[in-house]
Amino acid sequence: MTRFTHFLAVDWSGARGARQKGIAVAVALAEGGAPVLVAPPDPRGWARAEVLALLLDLPGATLVGLDLGLSLPFHDAGAFFPGWDASPPDARGLWALIDRLCAADPHLEAGGLLAHPEAARYFRHGAGAEGDRFLLPGAASREGRFRIAEAAQRAQGVRPVSNFNLVGAAQVGKSSLTGMRMLHRLAGRVPVWPVDPLPPEGSVVTEIYTSMAARLGGVTGAATKIRTFEALNDALDALGSPPVAGSGAIGDHASDALLTAAWLRRVHGNRDLWHPPALTPAVARTEGWTFGAL
Repeated sequence: MTRFTHFLAVDWSGARGARQKGIAVAVALAEGGAPVLVAPPDPRGWARAEVLALLLDLPGATLVGLDLGLSLPFHDAGAFFPGWDASPPDARGLWALIDRLCAADPHLEAGGLLAHPEAARYFRHGAGAEGDRFLLPGAASREGRFRIAEAAQRAQGVRPVSNFNLVGAAQVGKSSLTGMRMLHRLAGRVPVWPVDPLPPEGSVVTEIYTSMAARLGGVTGAATKIRTFEALNDALDALGSPPVAGSGAIGDHASDALLTAAWLRRVHGNRDLWHPPALTPAVARTEGWTFGAL
């Protein structure tokens, strides 16, 4: 088991624009102490390229949790994009395809993929704007397709949204697609578990779902967002973490990152989380996994 010195959580954003108020970064140290927010280089917020630069220059052995989907559903249909001959065979091929189709998009945006006449057929773009291949033939649900890891998340009491769904406040499709462009740039430089094996030492990037961290932190009910320092510190206490300074309102992006950094520190030594039963080599290579899902 890799011995980590830092635990970095990134609450990501797929919104358009050079800088994102929706991106928050927090770090917890293995030696203890409260998690702290990492300030962006510019007070207007993080640029996605700045987060990429941070991941390429990590301190010590850092376990990184990115709040985005590492990949798209594959095993329900034997392909990411069934019926399209350009559909890649694995997650790395998917990242490369997305990055190639979005080469003209600034700020690691993903508009080029969603405007592509074939790729667009697989996504729900808005009310009344749904690709004819968003659902598989005979689909029992209108929610869209899900990865095996997302089925495991649902079994643990959280409710992920399909990465092919780009509609609604809870959607993470746009975040995931922009994140895959960043992951393509990490190739060969920082391992991305489980597409890459867990290294015996050094840093590694994982996918996390902040709602799962909130559940372990004692947040109950349908909503898992924390919007006060008092509620955040209650959750941190449940994770065995010292409190952060502050009172009153806190943005949910900041609270997500702070809580998840402490959660990664708390649970990373659980070997079962690195070996979930449904995570076969084929699933790891294509769909990836969400750290913490069993």
